[in-house]
Amino acid sequence: MDESSFEYAGFWVRVGAALIDTILIMVITFPLLISIYGWKYFDSESVISGPADFLISWVLPAVGSVWFWTRKQATPGKMALSLRVLDADSGAALSVGQSIGRYLAYFVSAIPLGLGLIWVGFDNRKQSWHDKLAHSVVVRAKQRGPVSVRFPNA
Repeated sequence: MDESSFEYAGFWVRVGAALIDTILIMVITFPLLISIYGWKYFDSESVISGPADFLISWVLPAVGSVWFWTRKQATPGKMALSLRVLDADSGAALSVGQSIGRYLAYFVSAIPLGLGLIWVGFDNRKQSWHDKLAHSVVVRAKQRGPVSVRFPNA
């Protein structure tokens, strides 16, 4: 893999990808949860409303993320923005173990007021804490457009 054709993906593009993924997860999970628990599901104060809630809200997104990282090197949100999640050393796709670790490490990144997620904005390799723990990087192509911009009179 020619590493000179990639750059580390920064904070805002990763926020955009996360928003796309969040909306997609909501579009898939909310109708399922409403069909099982009804609208009262959203009034519940419990973290998990039952076994179906656990599977739909916790297991399904985890399995989906791991599958996308290992098979496509990106979740749909990252694909939409031409980002890829790769092994930090080899540039290869993440292993299943790395992907599971990365997913679980999201909680480590988020718990201290999101500091581990915000860390992307300050890190030289644009790694969040979950990237560091899973030994992954998020990259994008340097030349993203079909044609390079050239100003003939500049």
